[in-house]
Amino acid sequence: MQTNAKHNAKQIYKRLFSYTYEFKLAAIFSVIGMLGYAAMDAQFIRLMQPFIDDGLTSRNTEVLTWAPVVVIVLVLGRGVFNYMASYCLSYVGSRVVQKLRQQLFEHMLFLPVSFHDQHSNGELISKITFDTEQVQQAITRALQVIIREGAFVVFLLYVMFEANWKLSSIFLTVIPIVALIVAVVAKRFRKISKNIQDAMGGVTRGSEQMLAGHKVIHGYGGQDKEIANFAQVNNQNRQQRVKMDATRAISVSVIQFLAAAAMALILAIIAMPSVIDTITSGTFVVLLSSMMMMLKPLKQLANVNVELQRGITAAQSIFEILDLEIEKDTGTLTLEKAKGNIEVNNVTFTYPSKDEPVLSNLSLKIRAGENIALVGRSGSGKSTLSSLLPRFYDFKDGEILLDGHNISQYPLKRLRAQFAIVSQQVVLFNDTLANNICYGADRNLTEQEIIDVAKKAHVWEFVKDLPEGLNTVVGENGVMLSGGQRQRIAIARAIIKDAPILILDEATSALDTESERLIQAALDELMKEKTSIVIAHRLSTIENADCIYVLDKGKVIEQGDHKSLLTQKGTYAALCQMQYGE
Repeated sequence: MQTNAKHNAKQIYKRLFSYTYEFKLAAIFSVIGMLGYAAMDAQFIRLMQPFIDDGLTSRNTEVLTWAPVVVIVLVLGRGVFNYMASYCLSYVGSRVVQKLRQQLFEHMLFLPVSFHDQHSNGELISKITFDTEQVQQAITRALQVIIREGAFVVFLLYVMFEANWKLSSIFLTVIPIVALIVAVVAKRFRKISKNIQDAMGGVTRGSEQMLAGHKVIHGYGGQDKEIANFAQVNNQNRQQRVKMDATRAISVSVIQFLAAAAMALILAIIAMPSVIDTITSGTFVVLLSSMMMMLKPLKQLANVNVELQRGITAAQSIFEILDLEIEKDTGTLTLEKAKGNIEVNNVTFTYPSKDEPVLSNLSLKIRAGENIALVGRSGSGKSTLSSLLPRFYDFKDGEILLDGHNISQYPLKRLRAQFAIVSQQVVLFNDTLANNICYGADRNLTEQEIIDVAKKAHVWEFVKDLPEGLNTVVGENGVMLSGGQRQRIAIARAIIKDAPILILDEATSALDTESERLIQAALDELMKEKTSIVIAHRLSTIENADCIYVLDKGKVIEQGDHKSLLTQKGTYAALCQMQYGE
């Protein structure tokens, strides 16, 4: 989208305008209301001529008698049209933003994990909240000014031409110059609007980081550093807004000066002896009033460029996300419940943000019902492999087979239904314990069923004493719970899912010794008749694994059971010696 900027803005606004088609009846009524509002104001000025010339100058009492009635009718009509325009436009704007925001939210849900890795939560939240609000301003405030004030200017020009077309034509000379100023300023507004959005993303990101990491900040005395960082992005935002306001002020002043110059020229011509005798008092008042009244809408039309360009820039930012390709999901093979045979053949994978591969020609086989373990130093590729199995990332080199078929041949939803993942990074929602345990369940569970699962995962031990029990709200990301309690809830989720393949990524890392013993017993029960992949740094938890794969730099360097690997006196034996001190 790096072609002509004007053409881009036109395309973006056209696409944005297409969202109003669904609500076109309300949009039509809003346009009628705005045109009617402008017409009432212009008609009021137009009628000054007969009131002054025919009423006051000619002393016609009949004309003057009708004047109060006409004023009341015009004001009532103005009020009706204003309400119609304001309500209908607000309705259309809010519905368009609701639709855009919903689309953006849904689209982000289906974007690949790699996209979320490359964008901060604060940046994406800013798009859903701040950018969509800017779009609403472009649809409501900007559109209202463009149509209503634009129509008012046109109607006033008509009134002026009707009164005296020769003098009024002078006013038309400023229009091309005004149009040129608006076009030049629009480009600068669009550039500054983009900078403001980037700065707002930084403000949101900094705020989110402070709120999420406040304990670390307090613990390490990082307040001064965070204050300095936030002050920098906050100041950038301020600078861009000052630039926006300064540009707007200059453009408004220039446009109003041009209009005033044209008005001054007309007044100078009227003052000439050869002209003054040809103009009636009513005509003079209409011309002067029209020109004076035109200054305000011209100012608003110049100002509205800010909202318009800000909205176009925000819409462009939103459409860039909506145009991103979602996760590839071309699989057609039906898969109700997998047996659990997994083959990893010569898989090489590099994260999009890195240059070096995390996995290099990795190959291993896992038979159905087998309990295997992946061990190795940090960064050896253990967790990466667990992310590739359910296709959180796609890879080009090599293949992964599930029950003899490439995992890309299965629909994503059905493929991921075969895996229950318990990670050391447990995500909990700001909801009740019961809803967190049942998250993703394909049916509604009874309270007794949830209690039974809670007991198996040893969640019930700390839940039963809570005043609200399973209906206790855990707070944002389970802030009310300890690390061990959060992991037990994650295990309870896995029990409910009852998937044929378990991936346990440091599932007991946050547990104390007693909890670990209890959870390990629950996991042993859970892993029966299931294919289990255990990633562990604590080697005592994997001694009974059927096969242990030792990874280093994305490759399998050793494999075998616990005893056979110890006899090899290689990397695994060295790791055991370090942990056990033997």
